[in-house]
Amino acid sequence: MTRFRTALVAAVLAFTACAQHGALDDSTRLPPTAQAAQPGSKSAPAARLPLPKLELTEQLMFKLMLAEVALQRGQPQLAVPAYLDLARETRDPRIAQRATEAAWNARLTEPALEAAGIWLQADPGNARARQVLAALLVNQKQLDAARTHFEQWLAADRENVGQSFLQLSALLGRNTDRKAVLDLMRTLAKPYQKVPEARLAVAQAAWNAGDEALALEESTAALKLQPDWETAALFHTQALQRRSSDDALAFLGAFLKSHPQAKDARLNYARLLVAAKRYPEARKQFEALVEQFPENGDVTMAVALLAIQANDFEGAETQLKRALESGYGEPDLARLYLGQITEEGKRYDEALKWYASVEPGEQYINAQARYAGVLAKQGRLAEAREHLQKVQTETAQQRVQLTQAEAQLLRDANAYQEAFELLGEALKKMPDTPDLLYDRAMAAEKVNRVDVLEESLKKLIALKPDYAHAYNALGYTLADRNERLPEAHDLIEKALKLSPDDAFIMDSMGWVLYRMGRNHEALDYLQRAYGLRPDGEIAAHLGEVLWADGQQEQARKLWTDALKQNAQNEALQNVIKRYAPVILPTAR
Repeated sequence: MTRFRTALVAAVLAFTACAQHGALDDSTRLPPTAQAAQPGSKSAPAARLPLPKLELTEQLMFKLMLAEVALQRGQPQLAVPAYLDLARETRDPRIAQRATEAAWNARLTEPALEAAGIWLQADPGNARARQVLAALLVNQKQLDAARTHFEQWLAADRENVGQSFLQLSALLGRNTDRKAVLDLMRTLAKPYQKVPEARLAVAQAAWNAGDEALALEESTAALKLQPDWETAALFHTQALQRRSSDDALAFLGAFLKSHPQAKDARLNYARLLVAAKRYPEARKQFEALVEQFPENGDVTMAVALLAIQANDFEGAETQLKRALESGYGEPDLARLYLGQITEEGKRYDEALKWYASVEPGEQYINAQARYAGVLAKQGRLAEAREHLQKVQTETAQQRVQLTQAEAQLLRDANAYQEAFELLGEALKKMPDTPDLLYDRAMAAEKVNRVDVLEESLKKLIALKPDYAHAYNALGYTLADRNERLPEAHDLIEKALKLSPDDAFIMDSMGWVLYRMGRNHEALDYLQRAYGLRPDGEIAAHLGEVLWADGQQEQARKLWTDALKQNAQNEALQNVIKRYAPVILPTAR
């Protein structure tokens, strides 16, 4: 019996020890810094403390068995306390490590912290134990407590200190106290001013804390220490871009002259040129990339996407086909884009072939929806709907997406009542589906069923209190109908708090303020919204408020310019119909 107990303990302890070699390698199981010191790496401890001699008592055996069996059966509420109690009792680093793993996987932070502390106490030279403990402290926003561990981690592995700073930057970047993170990173980096990664880590912390000047200063220092470091150059470009796009372009262009093989820098340079609408220069960068990396499918795909962004559809089509020929890892994505390009060029038969070639997977449902859209553009609406209804789905969410696509086809055909009924039938089968509730609300507005709109949106808000567009849609509908304006204002204000940079919600706020007679405030929101997104409906609202504010010439110019870009926008057409006889005679 003793021999059996000894073998069982050895087996359990051996299983526990295996965690050092594999069980903790999965990044989903422990904080990212826990992966830094793999056994056999340069940062792994050279010598280990002797393990404690355990007396194989009945109680110890029982706890080991209870903990491991509970863990294997997915019962962390039993496994974690048992392993933690064992770690306290034995002070064995293997058991403490196992307790840490079990607690972290169960998202039990306090037990994980205690277990990691025991692990480090039992094996003070174990860099991995220190990193795990520090990561857990950061997770709990205990930066002061983590600082000593970070300092010792960095000091213990000076050969790899640069890589350690990159890991620290990634870990601390998730902490919401940006100022505290910056202070900590500056303290940690102070002894390592000649390490470029340390300077860049401070630059990134400064950027997150809103100190742009310090971010630029530190990234400049990093590049002086390592002039060919592409990562630092890209960060410096990002920091410059907030101040001046021209400065960012000039810097990155100069960097490429010195380091012409910097692939990611050239890709980002091309993106900046596209954003600045310097398309001929961007095309030269595309050509250089393809010439430098002719067999690289990822580069070819990136060039294709940049070409699409620059409205160079011919060039994009060439590159997408080349990506397929070069064995690009996501061929269905390339096929989907080829379908979109040929659809944009009204080459509908080709578009159908490309969409049909997309195989079941991540892009499949989108491809089927677009396939149906092309059929509808060819006047084959009934066939398009039948196609969507016959698509085989694997999940309820995929069926929801196809139902939404079918409803959109009906709306595009002005069959609003049919769309409303289709979504209503779908909700009978899936009554608590947020996307269907939102779409039915929008369809209800088109058939003048404001009661259904309000009912659907209120249910959606109850299901998802953070669904900004539900508040916005209800508030805007009330404002547009000039009803219950204080309530409409409160709803839109809530939406804006949830999504402060959304141009359409800003537009709704401007519109409700206009309805409330607060034109000056309305103009501020509407101008900011139009600056973010020059949409036809926002232009319609902004022009109307400008007109009411006595700025008729500005309204005239805005509408005229917006009409050139948004000729089919319903809201813009309606406002022009009302005002055209007076201020836009050429639009009649």
